[in-house]
Amino acid sequence: MTTTITPPSDPPATLPGSPPPARRTGAVLALARFEARELLLQIPVLVFFALYVGLVAVRLTRQEGMDDYPILHMVDRDTQTSPMLLAIALLICTNAAALRSRKHGTVQQFDVLALEPWRRTLAHLLSVVPFAALTAVVAGAAFTREALKPGAIGHGSLGELAVGPLTVLLAGITGVLLARLLPSSFAPMLFVVAMYLVIMIASAVADEGRWVGWLSPIQYSDISGGDEPVPSDLLGRPAAWHALYLVGLCALLSCAAILLSRGRTRLLKAATAVSLAATVAGVIGQVPRDTESLEAARNTASTTPQKVQSCRTYGGSTYCAFPEWNGVRDDWARVVDRVQSAAGGTAAETRLTVRQRVDLSGGVEVDTSLTPSSTPGEVTVGTRWGGNRVPEFAVGVATVLVAGTEEETLNLCDDARPVTIMWLVLGTDPTPMSTFRTLRLDDSVSGSAVILAPTNGLSLTAQQTTVIRELLTRPRTEVAAQVKAHWTELTSSETSTAEAAKLLGVAVPKGAESCEE
Repeated sequence: MTTTITPPSDPPATLPGSPPPARRTGAVLALARFEARELLLQIPVLVFFALYVGLVAVRLTRQEGMDDYPILHMVDRDTQTSPMLLAIALLICTNAAALRSRKHGTVQQFDVLALEPWRRTLAHLLSVVPFAALTAVVAGAAFTREALKPGAIGHGSLGELAVGPLTVLLAGITGVLLARLLPSSFAPMLFVVAMYLVIMIASAVADEGRWVGWLSPIQYSDISGGDEPVPSDLLGRPAAWHALYLVGLCALLSCAAILLSRGRTRLLKAATAVSLAATVAGVIGQVPRDTESLEAARNTASTTPQKVQSCRTYGGSTYCAFPEWNGVRDDWARVVDRVQSAAGGTAAETRLTVRQRVDLSGGVEVDTSLTPSSTPGEVTVGTRWGGNRVPEFAVGVATVLVAGTEEETLNLCDDARPVTIMWLVLGTDPTPMSTFRTLRLDDSVSGSAVILAPTNGLSLTAQQTTVIRELLTRPRTEVAAQVKAHWTELTSSETSTAEAAKLLGVAVPKGAESCEE
């Protein structure tokens, strides 16, 4: 008797009784929705997401005068650090969710289900997407609110705005990957500590000008550095390439997690290759190119800004600004007109040149003080505007009207000129005493002090402070008439503070304090 043995055929694409591909896709999405809801109910995620939204809301509602003129290419970077606590919470909680079956001893039961392990891993990965989307909504809303302000300056970058949401997404994906790679509840804690050290090292490396600092999700050195904005084309930040790098890294780590869960489809292998190529392209794209051209552009903006600025004339004076600040020039003109209206003699008709200046000699992340201009009739204005920057600019304007140049502030001493300068600034101010307080470095209205200005500060003796304070208590029209009538004497270095007090009709203060004292 002959027995014919038929070799087994290839196993079917799906197990008997398993759902078709469309239903398995629906099952993955349903599981992803369930896991996302479970993540939201986790106390760390819920608390830190609420804290994140609250911090953004508070920052938007409690703003100073300078925030009326937001620099949009700084606002977009400000959205990157706030989601970090949410990212850490997601990393820990997604790791715990992916290890739930191991913790409760139900791994064997999952093995008999029709939904393969790699599809369950995919569902855990997809559960992080809603949190990244919510982060994008919060960041986009915060940026849009600033961008819609009438005084908004410059423009934002989608690459910079994408960093916050991508960091949240990357953290959640990393939590799932760690669960498949190192199935231990301690792995996320150790990873957070290790990543903190790596990011700090990367930031230190970035501070030294090395591009490898960009391999960190967030480059803290550029965010927490200088407060004075610079033109966006001088930043040299490869924001788009960095966003591509983070997208590729998110996809690559997702593919790695699925591969570790025995996912072996052709589509997955192709996605792994594409994500690896995108990550490598992002890394290569962040390598600095043409650094000499960037340094030359920064040097030009610092030393010869007139080559890259446009100028416009308002009321006889000329206002020159970097392109992104052209819309603020009429605000500068209103301050100049106000200060000049209180001047006497030829100063009332002097044609000034207001020039915007930056100093990038120490880099774009370092605040440096601007040196006073030696050009007669030239007034310096910085790249911040609004709030206290307005009366500080008024001090610069008044200094040039009284002394001729900004550089002359180095020679102003115990004479009448500081008193005259401060009267021009405060005499037409709606809240003179409050402005006087905020302009002084010591935030008081008595004693000697340094007055803030766009370049060198103006030194006031206690005598001069007393005279100015007395002038502010008298009728403005009366003092304004006396200032214009005695303009020549009040702008002379030969006129003392005591003589200025007599000319203006206030009591001569006691003491003979010198500028050095």
